[in-house]
Amino acid sequence: MNSLPFRLSSPSPDSFAGLDFALYKALNGLADRHHAVADVSRFVGDHGQIAFLALLGCLFFARGTWYSRNGRHGVAAAGFSALLALGVAHVIGSLWDRPRPYEMHPGDAHLLIAPSPDPSFPSDHPTAAYALAIAILLRHRKAGMVALTLATVIAVSRVALGTHYPTDLIGGAALGGLAALTLWITPVRDPLHRLAEWVGALYDRALGSLRRPKVRLESR
Repeated sequence: MNSLPFRLSSPSPDSFAGLDFALYKALNGLADRHHAVADVSRFVGDHGQIAFLALLGCLFFARGTWYSRNGRHGVAAAGFSALLALGVAHVIGSLWDRPRPYEMHPGDAHLLIAPSPDPSFPSDHPTAAYALAIAILLRHRKAGMVALTLATVIAVSRVALGTHYPTDLIGGAALGGLAALTLWITPVRDPLHRLAEWVGALYDRALGSLRRPKVRLESR
């Protein structure tokens, strides 16, 4: 029997590690060479969380034509999803202390922000961002697409700034997505939605009482 002219083999861990570092060098090198890319990455890293908070606030506190019951459900699920994902990420980090790329490759990495003492895997920023984004996307498509875009920009900025490998971001994104999907399971989802509606009703009543005109009693 004639042998095949080529041999099929599965990629080795070294090839994945090489691709991981090659992608890291490409993005990090781009930010190091172009100050505008570095400045935008820093801005996203510093203010991306604020943008998420603003989005969550708009979804929950919107009134009138902007009110969305699904949006309020998404806010409640997003908060709990992020807490779950970050908790699991902390456990993973305590079990595997993966060095940061600037620690492993000091001659090839350009750290453009302050160093961090935390393990490299998984990255907390995309872990929380994708947990928020997927939780919202499952309930409110338009807001979810905005959140997903913001999460991706935040994740990429972490590599550009030199503080994480691409696989740290992929791991964080997967963890955040799994946390959001876990809270999409019906036995968990329904109580979360009822909680969002209860808190929302309290807010609506409080706002209504503030807007209600006061009747002044005059003595005769």
